[in-house]
Amino acid sequence: MNNDMLIRITRYYRALNRLRAIGLEKVFAHNLADAAGVSAAVVRKDFSLLEIHGQKRGGYEITDLIGRISSILGKGEPQNVIVVGCGRIGKALMHYSGFEPDGIRIVAGFDTDPIVYSDASHPVPVYPMSRLEEIVETLDTKVAIITVPEAAAADTAEKLMEAGVLGILNFSPITLKPRPAAPGEPCAVIHNINIALELEQIFYQLQFPEQRKQGQL
Repeated sequence: MNNDMLIRITRYYRALNRLRAIGLEKVFAHNLADAAGVSAAVVRKDFSLLEIHGQKRGGYEITDLIGRISSILGKGEPQNVIVVGCGRIGKALMHYSGFEPDGIRIVAGFDTDPIVYSDASHPVPVYPMSRLEEIVETLDTKVAIITVPEAAAADTAEKLMEAGVLGILNFSPITLKPRPAAPGEPCAVIHNINIALELEQIFYQLQFPEQRKQGQL
C-alpha cells in the first residue's frame, strides 16, 4: 500500500465512524468518495485491492467495513503516544481529546524545564527527559510527537530511537531522518510537519488563481 492509498484509507475510516455515529448501517462508494476527495471508482479500486467487497445495490455494511479497515490499519488496542516538548504546541496536543475516537492515546509528556514537569495541572503526567527510556518501556510506547525547538530536535529524535520509539511525528522546523537500522532491527519512521512551510506553499498558490482552476497547482 503506497502513502497516497494509506491516506485515503484513513479518511474512509474516519468517515465511516462519523456515519456510524449518526446511526447509518450501510454506505456506498460515492459517500466515501466525497469524504476522501476522490471518485467512487477510486474507492472501489482501493477496496478491491484490499479484498473488500460490497453489493452493487446494497453497498457496504459500515460495521464490517470499520472492522476490516481497523485490522488493515492496525487499530486493535489503543495506541500510546508521548509528546516531547511541552510548550504551547505540546500542551495543546496533550489537552486535545479528538485523538481518542481513532484509538490514539496521549499518555505522557516530557520536558527539560523543571517548572514544566513539576506542574501537576497537565492532563497527562509530564516527566523529565532523564526518565524517557523508563516511561517508554513501562507504557509500551512506540510513537512520539516532537515539539521542541530546532536546536534540540535531532538530539531528541536520537534519544527517542535509543529508548525504543519507532515512529516520530516531528513538528520542529527542521527535517529529521531516521538513522540506519542495525542488522535485524526495524528502521524508525519519521514524518516531518513544517507548518510554516505548508503555509508558505498556500500563500504561493493563492497568487495564481487561474492555474488553481486548471489543477496545475
